Amino acid sequence: MAEESLETDGPRSSMPAELRHPHSQYSQWKFKLFRLRSMEKAPVPRETRHEKEASLGIPPAADLNKELDNGMGPGSVMKLCLGGKSKENVEGPGRRVDMKLQEMDTHMNQLRCLCRLCGMTLRKVKGPVHDVNGDLDEVSKGVLRKMGCKFTHWPDVVLKVFKVDITEDTESVHPLSFCHRCWVVAIRGGGVCSFSRTRVPEWKPHSSTCHLCSPRKHSFQRTGRKRRKAIPRAHSLAKRTRRDHGDNIAIGERRSLRPFGDYHHGPVQRAWRKPSIQREQWVKNITHCQKDHLNTQLISEKLPVDFIFSFTCLVCDHLLSDPVQSPCGHLFCRSCILKYNHVLGPHCPACNLSCAVDDLAPPAKAFLSALYSLSLLCPRCGKQVRIDSFKAHCLGHELDEQDDKQQSSELDNYLLTNKGGRPRQHLLSLTRRAQKHRLRDMKNQLKAFADKEEGGDLKSVCQTLFLLALRSGNEHRQADELEATMQGRGFSLQPAVCLAIRVNTFLSCSQYHKMYRTVKATSGRQIFQPLYTLRAAEKELLPGFHQFEWQPALKNVSTSCSVGIINGLSGWASSVDDFPADTITTRFRYDVALVSALKDLEEDIMEGLRESGMEDSACTSGFSVKIKESCDGMGDVNEKHGGGPAIPEKVVRFSFTVMSVSVLADEEEEEVTIFTEPKPNSELSCKPLCLMFVDESDHETLTAVLGPVVAERNAMKESRLILSVGGLHRSFRFHFRGTGYDEKMVREVEGMEASGSTYVCTLCDSTRAEASRNMVLHSITRSHEENLDRYEIWRTNPFSESVDELRDRVKGISAKPFMETQPTMDALHCDIGNATEFYKIFQDEIGEVYQKVNPSRVERRSWRAALDKQLRKKMKLKPVMRMNGNYARRLMTQEAVEVICELVPSEERREALRELMRIYIQMKPVWRATCPAKECPDQLCRYSFNSQRFADLLSSTFKYRYNGKITNYLHKTLAHVPEIIERDGSIGAWASEGNESANKLFRRFRKMNARQSKAFELEDVLKHHWLYTSKYLQKFMEAHKDSAKALQATINPVESQDFSSLERPDVN
Repeated sequence: MAEESLETDGPRSSMPAELRHPHSQYSQWKFKLFRLRSMEKAPVPRETRHEKEASLGIPPAADLNKELDNGMGPGSVMKLCLGGKSKENVEGPGRRVDMKLQEMDTHMNQLRCLCRLCGMTLRKVKGPVHDVNGDLDEVSKGVLRKMGCKFTHWPDVVLKVFKVDITEDTESVHPLSFCHRCWVVAIRGGGVCSFSRTRVPEWKPHSSTCHLCSPRKHSFQRTGRKRRKAIPRAHSLAKRTRRDHGDNIAIGERRSLRPFGDYHHGPVQRAWRKPSIQREQWVKNITHCQKDHLNTQLISEKLPVDFIFSFTCLVCDHLLSDPVQSPCGHLFCRSCILKYNHVLGPHCPACNLSCAVDDLAPPAKAFLSALYSLSLLCPRCGKQVRIDSFKAHCLGHELDEQDDKQQSSELDNYLLTNKGGRPRQHLLSLTRRAQKHRLRDMKNQLKAFADKEEGGDLKSVCQTLFLLALRSGNEHRQADELEATMQGRGFSLQPAVCLAIRVNTFLSCSQYHKMYRTVKATSGRQIFQPLYTLRAAEKELLPGFHQFEWQPALKNVSTSCSVGIINGLSGWASSVDDFPADTITTRFRYDVALVSALKDLEEDIMEGLRESGMEDSACTSGFSVKIKESCDGMGDVNEKHGGGPAIPEKVVRFSFTVMSVSVLADEEEEEVTIFTEPKPNSELSCKPLCLMFVDESDHETLTAVLGPVVAERNAMKESRLILSVGGLHRSFRFHFRGTGYDEKMVREVEGMEASGSTYVCTLCDSTRAEASRNMVLHSITRSHEENLDRYEIWRTNPFSESVDELRDRVKGISAKPFMETQPTMDALHCDIGNATEFYKIFQDEIGEVYQKVNPSRVERRSWRAALDKQLRKKMKLKPVMRMNGNYARRLMTQEAVEVICELVPSEERREALRELMRIYIQMKPVWRATCPAKECPDQLCRYSFNSQRFADLLSSTFKYRYNGKITNYLHKTLAHVPEIIERDGSIGAWASEGNESANKLFRRFRKMNARQSKAFELEDVLKHHWLYTSKYLQKFMEAHKDSAKALQATINPVESQDFSSLERPDVN
C-alpha cells in the first residue's frame, strides 16, 4: 500500500488507465522498465515552460502559446508523453492535419529508399538507381535494341517483363525508383520476358498499421541481437537528439538512409521549426509542383498583399494553375487539391469542411480574366509576359539553349587535337576492338540519326554512306553491285522471295536448310537466305503484326493487336462433369486476320483508287468490304505420324475471302468498287481462319468451337475498323455473307433436320411432295432470325402440340441455329449433286426402268457396271466411289450423253436424254458464272423458260423417278436461281469451291510439317496455309514460277508433279 501511495502521489501519476496491464504485476514492472527512458525527459508540472526551454537551449516559440491557450496544460502534455490517446485534449483540427502531414512525409521518405519492383532497400544493392517512370538511358536502349526490343520508356519494359502496370503509380503509395538488380533482370530478358522469379510486392496506401512505418516485428521479441528501437509514431512526442544528420530516414537500430537531396556535412544543431514552415515543406513533398507552378515573386508590379493572396493556391502558395473553387469559396490548383485530398482525405485545407472531388467547380470568368491578365517578369530576359503565355515564353528560352549547346558540341567534334605519342595508325590496320573504340563517336551519331530519321535502320544508313563514298571515288562498278544487293537484285534473293519459294514448293525446314547449305557450298555465294531471315519475313505477313483500332471497341474482344495463332479451345466452358474436349483446334482472331488480309491488299486498293480517278486524301472513310465465309469438312485425314490425345481424324476448316472493296467518297452519292477479287473460287484467295479436328456432324463440339468466331463477327458488324492504308488512317466497315456451305453444313449450323428430311429445301418451307408437284414456282422464305424463332417454339412447345404437329409448325427446325448463313445455293455442290442425279438417270435408262417395277439390286449393279465400262472406254473416265467436281464436269457434257445413248435401246429415250442434257447445259452457266449479267446474258434471260421445260420433262418423260419426290439440288436449281441472282448478282462467285480446293493443300502442308504433337502440327499447317494465300508472295511467285518448278524437280520429282497438278486440284 505504501508503494501504491508513492506512485499515486508522485509527479508522474497521470499515466492513463489503458496503459496499465490488468493481469499481472510482472507486466506492470516490465512496462515501467521499458518506459523509463522515455519518461525521464518528459516535462513535469512543477517545471515552468521557460525553465525547460532554457535547459534545452531552445528559443521560445510563439506557436506553443497557442497550444497552451487551446487547452493543453502541463497535465495534458504529460498525458501525451505517457501515450494517452485522447486527441481532443491535445489537438485542434489544424494540429491533427499537420500530424497527418508529418506521417505522410515520413512514409514517403521510407518509400524513396525502396525498390518499386522487388521491395528491397536501394542501398543494399550495388549499382545505380533508375527512375521507374523515366526514359531509357542510352546504354539500356542500345542493349535492348540489339535484342529486338524497341521500347523507349521504362513503364513499357516493366509491363512486359514484370507484368506490372506502373503508369498509374502515385508518389504517396509507390516508390519512384528501382534497383540495379531489377534492371539486370529486365536487360537479361530482352525487355520482353523475365528469366528469374521476381515477386513484385503489393503497395498499399499509408494507414495506422502501415508495415513501413510500423514494422511487424515486435519490439519485445528476442532474436539473439540487440533490441530494436520502436519507430516513433506521429501522435507521440519523439525524443530529440542533440545531433541531426539532415533528413536521414531511420530504418532500424544504428541504420540510416539518406533520401534524394543534398548531403549535409558534419553535425547540425536541431532546433524547433516553425509549424507553418514545417507544414509548407510537408505540402511541397506531397504536391511536387515547384517546377510546374509559378511563384508569386515573379509578379512585376507591386500589388497589395491581399490582392496577390486572392490569386494564390491555399495548398502550395503558388500562383493558381488551372484553378478550381471549393463549395466553401476557397481557391486551389486542380492538381494540388487532388493530390492533397488523395493523401489527407476529402476536406478543405483552409476551413476543414467537407470537399470532395466532384464538388470542385471552375471559378467565375471575371476572376479568370483578372488572373490571366497578370504580368510576370521573366528572370532570364527581364521582359514582362502575361501569365497565360509565360510557359511558352520559357520554353522558347530552353530551345534556344539546346540549339546553342548542340552547335558548340558539333564544333568541338571537328577540332583535331594532337595528343602526341606514336604515329596514328590506319583504321584498317587496327584490330576489331580498336576499330570500335576509334569509331564509337561516329557510331553513336549514326545511331542517333537512324533512330530519329530512319526508324532505327542503322544498316541502311551505313550502306548508303558507303555507296555515296564509292560514287564520289568513281568506283561505279563496285557501287552498282552494292546497290543491286541493297535493292534485292544482287546475287542473293530477298527473304520474301525465298519464303515464297519455300511455301509454294512445300519444302520443310530441313529440306530448305539442306538446299541452302548445298547451294552455298557449291556456288560459293549465299543465294538463298537462312531460315531465321525467313521467320522474320513471316511475321510481317501473318496476323498480329499491324496496329489497328475499332471504333467503338469490339464487345467482349481484347483490344490487343499483336495476337497470332491462338488455341481455339481458349474460351471453352467446362461442362458439369468436366469432361475434356475431344478435339484440337487452332485459329486466328477474326478481326486480326481481317486486318492482315487488308494490309495484304494494300497495293491493290491504292491502285484501284488511282484508276478510279479519286483523290487519295479525300478517301479516308466510307470503305466497305464484303467477306465471303466458307466452312466445310475435309473428311478423313488420317496420318501415321503425330502423337497426342485420341481425337477424330476428321477436320473442319473455316475460311474467308475478301470479295470486294468499295468506297463512298465525301461528295459522291454512289459507291465506287476499287477492288474485286479476280479469282473468288481459287484456293489462292481463300484464307484459312480456323482448323479443328472435329466431325462436322458433331453439332455440340462445332457450336462450342465456332462460338467465339461468331461472337467476334457479330461485334465487328456494329463497329468500324481504323487502319493505316497508303500512309493515311482509313475506316472500313465489313459485310459478311455465309455462302460457302454445302447442304449438310447449312443444315448443321442452322439447326435443320438432315438432308433426307421431309422438308427438302434450306431456302423455303416446301416438303418433298410439294416440290415434286410444283417444281418451279417457289420463293425464298427462310432466314436465320426466323429459324431462331422456330427453335424457341420447338423448345418450349407453347401450344402443347404433338410431335408431328410441332414438327410441321417449325418446318424441320430441331436444333439451335448458331451461325448466320446467306439464303443461297452453293454452285459447286449443286453441280455435283445434279451430276449424281444424272448418273442415276443414265443407269435407269440403260436398264429401261420406266418399263419395270422394282428392279433387283443385281440388275442395278449390272447397269452401273455397263455405264462405268462405257465411260472408261469412250471418255477415259475412271469410276469413282463418290462424285467429285472434276468427274461432274466431264460427265455433264453433250459428248458424254452421246456415248451413253449407245447403251440406251429406245430412240425416243435417247432424244429425251439429249434434250434434258441440252437444257441443263444452257442453264448451268447462270449459276456457275461469276457475273452472269456480263458473261451469259442470253442464258440468264431464258433461264425461267428453260427451267419450266426441264421441269416438264422430269414430270412427264421421267415421271417414274420423280413421282412424289425430287432431290434437294434439283429443286433449288429449278425454283430459286432467278431470285438469288436478282438479289446478289451472282451465285458462282459466292460458291465454296475455293475452300474445297484447299483440301488437298491441307494434306500437303500436313505432310510438310509432320511433328510429334498434333497441336503444333496444326499450328504449322494454319501458318503455311495463310502464307500460301498471301498476295504479296504470289507476286514474287509469278516472277519466279519457272525457277521454282525447276528447283522442285531437282529436289523431289514426285512433289513437282503434285505442284503442277495444284493449278486445277480435284474437288472432293
